[in-house]
Formats: sequence, structure tokens, C-alpha cells
Amino acid sequence: MATIEESVTVDVPVRTAYDQWTQFEEFPRFMEGVERIEQRGDRNTHWVTKVGGVEREFDAEITEQIPDERVAWTSRSGPKQAGVVTFHRLDADHTRVMLQLEHEPEGVVEKAGDLLGVTKHRVKGDLKRFKEFIEARGHETGAWRGEL
Repeated sequence: MATIEESVTVDVPVRTAYDQWTQFEEFPRFMEGVERIEQRGDRNTHWVTKVGGVEREFDAEITEQIPDERVAWTSRSGPKQAGVVTFHRLDADHTRVMLQLEHEPEGVVEKAGDLLGVTKHRVKGDLKRFKEFIEARGHETGAWRGEL
């Protein structure tokens, strides 16, 4: 499994950043290649992605969720991946969002792309777009404050 670690500082309070991240159905607005995410209960999501012309669907389970601190997940079908995003209060109006992702590239093209840093570049771009998205809005589109 390959591991990617990236972070970004967003100019919003930790609660705003965390609350927005819990709105999985909004991910296509800032995540490249994510076509659709369906929330199927507190723990389960269904993803539809299209990367390099290849469409994939998979299910993921939220394994841990602590308000204003972290969201962790693992895939239950499709490509193997697991990750955690953590939220670190820098001050009242700034938050460091840190993402750790472990994934197993499938096929020759994905493995080559991973060796060339394509996935790492995509994750970095996703976090940059998350920053732009939440800072432009100034507030979250919704929230889920439950703990798992």
C-alpha cells in the first residue's frame, strides 16, 4: 500500500472546516475525479469516481469520527484504501487540515501513475480546492456532529 500525507491551512475556524468535511455529498465540488458520493447511514458512503476515463464505484465505512478532531475511513469494496483527516486549531480563525491516505493502486497504469506522484498531486490539489471552497463560502454547507 502506498501512503500519502498532505496538509493545508484554511482561514476558517476548526468547527467550520470539520463540519464541511462531514458533508461527503459536497466532495465532488472540490475533489478531482469524484463524480458522486451517497451517504448511506451514519457510517457508510458509496462513491462513484472517474479518473483517467476509468469509472469505479466502491463503498467506504467511516471507522472513527470525533467532532472537530478527526474522520477516519476504510474501503469495504473496490480499490483498497484507508485514511484519516485531522483538524488542528491554530487560532480562532485558522485550521490545519491534515490528510493521511493509504491506497493500493490497481493495474499497470495506476501503479505507474502512483510512482510518478500523480495521486499525491491529486490529493494536494483536492486540499487546495477544499481551502478555496470553504474560504469563499465562509461557512459550512451543513454539519454532522455525531461521534463514531
